[in-house]
Amino acid sequence: MSGDVPISGAISGGEWPSDAELLRRHVAGDGDAFGELFRRHRDRLWAVALRTVCDPEEAADALQDAMISAFRRAADFRGDSAVTTWLHRIVVNASLDRLRRRAVRPVTSAGDEQALEALLSHDPDPARAADTRLDVHAALRILPPPQRAALVVVDMLGFSVDDAAVILDTSPGTVKSRCARARARLLPYVAHLRGNRSDTERVSPAQGGDA
Repeated sequence: MSGDVPISGAISGGEWPSDAELLRRHVAGDGDAFGELFRRHRDRLWAVALRTVCDPEEAADALQDAMISAFRRAADFRGDSAVTTWLHRIVVNASLDRLRRRAVRPVTSAGDEQALEALLSHDPDPARAADTRLDVHAALRILPPPQRAALVVVDMLGFSVDDAAVILDTSPGTVKSRCARARARLLPYVAHLRGNRSDTERVSPAQGGDA
């Protein structure tokens, strides 16, 4: 997550405003507060959009839709969860909305399956991290969107199951089930991508749903 960046009106004593304080200032009319809040979390918000829709243009549109929604709905935030959890939930919803809009084009296609088989027919260089990320993004495309979103939020972004349940607006049990199904479905496609690395490392390109 991006480091905190000071803005005008920082809390006395040298502490930067919390996320909740930035949101409160935005609601009160501070023209800079929401922009700072977005800059603070944009890398992870972008990651969840990109890995959920698996398309940079669609991800950019989803993130824009989400931030417009968050900007307008800030006054509805009641503090029942962390601000970052609230933001991620809005991004996930916007990303899934994008996928529903393009539902006429199957999320899982024969082309995706063939591309993954072609990847596995070669012996990729483990040092080529960028290629590995592309491989994993290709693998993610075979998952139904609910499973994909759960895997991204829990395994790739590191949220707890309970926080993921809030983000995905479902129960912790459903999150666990979707993650387990997603891991089982991905394993045959990613098991040989990273040489001797563990299965967990192979699934996650960073560090580490029912259909």
